[in-house]
Amino acid sequence: MALPPKTARVVIVGGGVIGCSVAYHLTQLGWTDVVLLERKQLTSGTTWHAAGLIAQLRATKNMTKLAKYSQELYGNLEAETGVATGFRRNGSITVALSDERREEILRQASMARAFGVEVEEISPSELKTRYPHVNTEDVTAAVYLEKDGQGDPANIALALAKGAKMRGAQVIERTKVTGFERDGRRITGVTWLTEGGDQGTIACDMVVNCAGMWGHEVGRQMGVTVPLHACEHFYIVTDTIDGLGQLPTLRVPEECAYYKEDAGKLLLGAFEPVAKPWGMTGISEDFEFDQLPEDFDHFEPILESAVNRMPLLAEAGIHTFFNGPESFTPDDAYHLGLAPGMENVWVAAGFNSIGIQSAGGAGMALAAWMDTGEKPFDLGDVDIARMQPFQGNKTYLFERSTETLGLLYADHFPYRQKATARGIRRSPLHEHLLRAGAVMGELAGWERANWFAEPGQTPEYAYSWQRQNWFDNAAREHKAVRENVGIYDMSSFGKIRVDGPDAEAFLNYVSASDLSVPVGKIVYSQFLNSSGGIEADVTITRLSETAYLVVTPAATRLADQEWLRRHVGNFRVSLFDATASEAVICVMGPNSRELLSRVSPNDFSNAVNPFGTAQDIEIGMALARAHRVTYVGELGWEIYVSADMAAHVFETLLEASEAQGGRLCGLHMMDSCRIEKGFRHFGHDISSEDHILEAGLGFAIKKTGVKFIGSDAVQRKRDEGLKSRLVQFMLTDPDPLLYHAEPILRDGRIVGYLSSGAYGHHLGAAMGMGYVPCEGQSAQEVLSSSYEIEVAGHRVAALPSLKPFYDPSSIRVKA
Repeated sequence: MALPPKTARVVIVGGGVIGCSVAYHLTQLGWTDVVLLERKQLTSGTTWHAAGLIAQLRATKNMTKLAKYSQELYGNLEAETGVATGFRRNGSITVALSDERREEILRQASMARAFGVEVEEISPSELKTRYPHVNTEDVTAAVYLEKDGQGDPANIALALAKGAKMRGAQVIERTKVTGFERDGRRITGVTWLTEGGDQGTIACDMVVNCAGMWGHEVGRQMGVTVPLHACEHFYIVTDTIDGLGQLPTLRVPEECAYYKEDAGKLLLGAFEPVAKPWGMTGISEDFEFDQLPEDFDHFEPILESAVNRMPLLAEAGIHTFFNGPESFTPDDAYHLGLAPGMENVWVAAGFNSIGIQSAGGAGMALAAWMDTGEKPFDLGDVDIARMQPFQGNKTYLFERSTETLGLLYADHFPYRQKATARGIRRSPLHEHLLRAGAVMGELAGWERANWFAEPGQTPEYAYSWQRQNWFDNAAREHKAVRENVGIYDMSSFGKIRVDGPDAEAFLNYVSASDLSVPVGKIVYSQFLNSSGGIEADVTITRLSETAYLVVTPAATRLADQEWLRRHVGNFRVSLFDATASEAVICVMGPNSRELLSRVSPNDFSNAVNPFGTAQDIEIGMALARAHRVTYVGELGWEIYVSADMAAHVFETLLEASEAQGGRLCGLHMMDSCRIEKGFRHFGHDISSEDHILEAGLGFAIKKTGVKFIGSDAVQRKRDEGLKSRLVQFMLTDPDPLLYHAEPILRDGRIVGYLSSGAYGHHLGAAMGMGYVPCEGQSAQEVLSSSYEIEVAGHRVAALPSLKPFYDPSSIRVKA
């Protein structure tokens, strides 16, 4: 057996399907100095026992793009490598057994059309024709995707490995990675040990963690957080069933089951609601092609439903009862990208039981990112920088993993909150909010008040695709902010201090806006990449001559701080996460100035505290800083107060607010207000592949003749003209609800999809925004078309606008 080389451009740790895919795609880009190390034998961890389902449709456009790419790749691999992948397009069917699930799969069908995936809604009788063995008595709807497929997982991985080797990669089995040599933010060497006892170190430029369910531990050895946990995953395979024939994959999510026909046998797999975590004390050193002990009691409820759904199972013998481990992440999205805290450590792991359908596209995307240093398109859904450091906690991962496996087939209701591993990050106001009736949601571990229950109302979600039980609560909170005053907690804001003699010059380089501003000035800005795409959407407040505060969304603080850190270069600055040091209490509404004047001696007039400025204030018996900015489109302030004084300031504000008839508000209110005002939401309406000018944010670029990251791309777009515009829409029918990804039809033809949606309570209809192609067209030409939004298969007329529907001149904001 060949030993590893002394040096390599990149070392890939792990020989499952994703490690093989990364090696394949790097060599496809011309990298030859690629080494893949596998502790045992290729595919011997999880890949070998995967079900091999290869679907196209995912929850977002780019994840769908990657899944479609995987299909096309696997279809061609055999001709390239001579290794049979077993890939065939047998189609798939998903069925609904309730009205709520019917709404979900019909909305998914609409989304598929928007993403260019062929989909067909079929009746129960058509379902019976395509899948004659299924009991259709209680089926309410079904959708058929003709081009979905399946393949042989192990051979797909082996074909990728062979393709990589054909282009010069070294794939070395039975060689365990035992550690890493580190120099600051870089891994400089990978130490290894063969089963025969040979050992050594590979000096390398980059490392990729593709270690699957070992990925968390390998990450710890590297000094990076890779949050994932293995769970037991069950399926049975029947004996050969005469006359079974080739069948599409069948999914019955409400029964937690999927059915796959293969070589005359039927595989029944389960995604049970409460999963069984595995490997809490580590994984055996000898683990190779292993399976876990059977647990028929755990699987039996799934099987009972399956026998009713598929009566032939009652007569078919069970050939195999299989239980094997697969890794799951805290949010059911895999990990891809450059590891936070490091300059040359990449991650591709945690594929949540969809590794085969994801690996081709994920390997392609990561290889492109590694090759150029920039993401090939928006990968925010899976970028490992979305994970927070605490999510590497083993107890947290154990608790959350009991839920995440089952969520794959659970109802994907809008606003659905995770039920496990909660209460970890709390605002200083947390208990105050709970006592006031707050119903909490969770984001990046933060408990945040999403809405407030009325006295006597059960303070919990009742999920639905229709108007949920908090709809009227959010409407009342919305009205308070529009007509009077509302108070809400935004302590979860990410807060990054940028300090140092070069702070101004540094931020002028990484930001598209002019940060050469007076102390106390607040600048709304974006960080751009070299293509003019938006990497971060922030406000930046100048605190002193040498200090700024960058305020980011809660979920992107780590990613945004990493973006800053990776561009520090020779600038003399320091970066500090100040998130936990200050609470943020938002006071918003036309009567917010009056409220603040009741509790503070400071002057909140336009003359002293105009929009876009901050001032130090006294409030109650405390000290704070008042930022006059808004995300709800009203006169208002964000009050930044040290965590130790936050409760006092909140109590002071709440007491004064009650005298004015004000109201505590939640973040559902904020979302509905912001969409009326046309404010963009990062990660939905704007992302790394959305050009700042096409996003309608050119007003935030206030530099002329100054070089900053993305400035050349901004000028090119100005010279070439826009290819798309972010357009706001308001439905003419007040009843349908919009969430995101609903197709946009222009003059009867699908041209895009909604990037976000919410109900505009003040305007009385659901609203959304999305990009519309406009190359060579004026703004007036874009708006003169007829628009519809498709909602669960029904087309609803919509009014378009490039300006905010609410207060387009921002008179209320600047009052």
